[in-house]
Amino acid sequence: MLKQRVITAILLLLVLLPALFSSVAWPFAAFTLIFVSAGGWEWGRLSGVGSFSSVALAILVAAACAGSWAAGWTHAAPVSLWWFAMGLWVLGGAWALQAGPAGWGRLASVTRLALGLVVLWLAWLAMAGARARGLNFILSVFSVAWVSDIAAYFGGRAWGRRKLAPSISPGKSWEGVCCGMAGVLLVAALWVQVDRTWTVDSPSVYSRLLSSMGGLEMILVVVFLTAMGVVGDLTESLVKRHAGVKDSSGLLPGHGGVLDRADALLPLFPIALALSAL
Repeated sequence: MLKQRVITAILLLLVLLPALFSSVAWPFAAFTLIFVSAGGWEWGRLSGVGSFSSVALAILVAAACAGSWAAGWTHAAPVSLWWFAMGLWVLGGAWALQAGPAGWGRLASVTRLALGLVVLWLAWLAMAGARARGLNFILSVFSVAWVSDIAAYFGGRAWGRRKLAPSISPGKSWEGVCCGMAGVLLVAALWVQVDRTWTVDSPSVYSRLLSSMGGLEMILVVVFLTAMGVVGDLTESLVKRHAGVKDSSGLLPGHGGVLDRADALLPLFPIALALSAL
């Protein structure tokens, strides 16, 4: 398993890093479009529809992404989309976590598919838009998910006692979440200093937030962003638990599926763009 994880990670990085660090934004947009479309196929399978409908959802996700790309929204999407996405994740995420896997299953299949289409499209559009803003900006948004995940893992193993959502994801604890938030806040403080000291291609999301609000408000917003990443993670776990599977698919050997790797990013990027636009 470890060997598979390492090989898959290396292969992904060999494609992702050149696209991410390209001098133009379109290679990253193209790579993530394929990635997110595969997530649409996984979402269909997790929603309990047949193979045809799952492939159709993947095609619809790709078409929505390509259409908004052709319209120029990867560089100038309506800000209202990001606020809509934040409202959807805050209210919908709260409902989903309260209702649990059983409540999710009571939704009609077409509703679950439509939610997947909207969520995946908005996530892709936000990622493409973040890359268009600059490499430093998109890396700082990625860091919220990456640092939170790493700090929560080690903090949970060391001090985790109180379960966060035992019926959805038994491995997560409140102590782990708090460690994740503390880790992101530390990185945010360091990143702001880097922005001030070094020449970067764009302000990070942390510097944008700090410049538009005070230090205390920025801390609260960073905590909120980290929490929404956790909501994305738990929501995907809830969908998998209802489907009775451990991984969203086997597309990424050793890692599971696309949604397993991108769950926290689905709410994180649209919400980061909404808040950084204040």
